[in-house]
Amino acid sequence: MALSYRRSMTDLSYLMDRQNITDLLTRYAAAVDNKDWEAYRKIFTSDATIDYSAVGGAAGNLDEVVAFLTESMALFSASQHMITNEQVAIDRDTATVRAMFLNPMQFAAPEGETGAFFTLGGWYNHELVRTADGWKSNRLVEEFSWSNGM
Repeated sequence: MALSYRRSMTDLSYLMDRQNITDLLTRYAAAVDNKDWEAYRKIFTSDATIDYSAVGGAAGNLDEVVAFLTESMALFSASQHMITNEQVAIDRDTATVRAMFLNPMQFAAPEGETGAFFTLGGWYNHELVRTADGWKSNRLVEEFSWSNGM
C-alpha cells in the first residue's frame, strides 16, 4: 500500500508540473496576442535566448527579442496564437517541450478597410527550468512548418 501511495504522489507531482507547463504556454500565447511585453518577460528567465529566425524574426536575448516584437507586432491588428499537441519531458527541475502552433494574424489597415490575413504553422521548442517563481523558459526556438496567405 505504501508503494502505491508513493507512486500516486509521484504521478500527481508529474501531472501538476504538466499543468503548470501548459499554463506557461497559454500565458505565452496570451502575452504575444495582447502585446503585453511585461507578461511576456515573465515567461522567460532573465538569461533566456529566443530564436524566431525560422520565420524571419529576431534571435537573441530577452531584451533584443522584446524590442523586435514590440515593433513587429504593432503591424498587426489581430493575432491568435494557438498552442497544442504538447510533448513534454520532465527531468526533475528541467523540462523540454515541443508544441505545435497555429498562428493566424491580420495586418492593421486604415479604418474601414480589412487588413491582409495570413496564417503560420510550426512548432515551439522550449527548454524550461523550475524557478522559485515556477516553470520558465530558458530557451525558445521557433520551427517553421507552413504558411498560408503570405
